[in-house]
Amino acid sequence: MTVQDIRAFNRFYTNVIGALDYSRQLYAPYTLTESRVLYELAHSPRTDAADLRAELSLDAGYLSRILNKFEQDGLIERTTSHRDPRRRRVTLTARGRETAALLAERADESVGALLATVPSADRPRLSEAMRTVRTLLSDGRPPRREDVLLREPGPGDLGWIVARNAALYAAEYGFNADYEALVARIVADFAEDHDPHLERVWIAELDGRPVGCVMCVRDEAPATARLRLLLVEPEARGLGIGDRLVSAVVDFARGVGYRDLVLWTNDVLTAARRVYQRHGFVLAAEKPHRSFGKDLNGQDWRLDLTGTGTGT
Repeated sequence: MTVQDIRAFNRFYTNVIGALDYSRQLYAPYTLTESRVLYELAHSPRTDAADLRAELSLDAGYLSRILNKFEQDGLIERTTSHRDPRRRRVTLTARGRETAALLAERADESVGALLATVPSADRPRLSEAMRTVRTLLSDGRPPRREDVLLREPGPGDLGWIVARNAALYAAEYGFNADYEALVARIVADFAEDHDPHLERVWIAELDGRPVGCVMCVRDEAPATARLRLLLVEPEARGLGIGDRLVSAVVDFARGVGYRDLVLWTNDVLTAARRVYQRHGFVLAAEKPHRSFGKDLNGQDWRLDLTGTGTGT
């Protein structure tokens, strides 16, 4: 392979995906670089301006002009960073989140249209080729937090949630098939009847494969949401995926107007409980029970989303 081979491929691929005319491709007033900055603000756990500049390898002046444009359009707010007063923290406004979601939806449609031209039998080969390119050009570096994408579930993802919950909890905690049956009912109830404005599922994706999940559904109590089925694959732990998934649920629940967020877990799930505590959940009640073939101690946790208290 020569330099010219790679340059020829780059010219071919940028033309295929419409990178040179990105704003027209997505019917949006933002360039590819601007859209990428919006994407990072919507998905990255670190949103200081300095972090954005380093992650995207952008010139400081160029990034500043982009952020000024976003601020004028009402997409972002800039405040002093909690980590370092010398830094500026950049967060999306409600309008910014809507814009980022719209661009993501249009990008998905564009890529979906491209993928539709590939015969189904050839798609595994295409996926493997893309994974090979990423692996070879990453020079064997371990995955980073920024490599993880949080997205909505696609075809097969709900079934993956059931299968991986059953397999992991059997392997790590010895749960029997009763747990798989419980997860299957939760997922089936969501798939058959949910309000997309008030309930949602997130899939954490790394290198094109799911490595985590969580759900936010309505609880029986008024103005209360319930966090369910938080899971992170063992090989993807240590990348902050659990924190990002819980943050996504908390932000979503607060944004759509829930007053409380609750969850039920068992005290053997120590890593998950530490994540909940970091996000402000408070233990509300606990009770021993016999479930999934084990003697367990069940726990109810609650987070006050109104900012007026910490729950009971």
